Amino acid sequence: MVVAKKIVGLVLCCPINNRLALVMKSGKYTLGYKTVLRTLRSSKSKLIIISNNCPPLRKSEVEYYVMLAKVGVHHFNGNNIDLGTTCGRYYRVSCLSILDPGDSDIIKTLPGDQ
Repeated sequence: MVVAKKIVGLVLCCPINNRLALVMKSGKYTLGYKTVLRTLRSSKSKLIIISNNCPPLRKSEVEYYVMLAKVGVHHFNGNNIDLGTTCGRYYRVSCLSILDPGDSDIIKTLPGDQ
């Protein structure tokens, strides 16, 4: 019974990780708070992903720009270390902006976005 719960948890968390890894290989993206705001202001971004331990003031500012730009936002179910690891980086990533999804269907399939 416990093994089944672990498998279900892995099935629920893996699609976003796989899609994000595909974006890192074939798409265009920016990592970090300042560049996310820059891409939102220039209306280049298609989707914003925010880690769950991003500071509240930064999170609200990014969400405000997302609302103005009419872009989808996804709250990543993990901290900034997990998001950085998912992106294939060895540093922390609090938020990232996807400019071009490449071969991934991440924009169409994420729950919580437009």
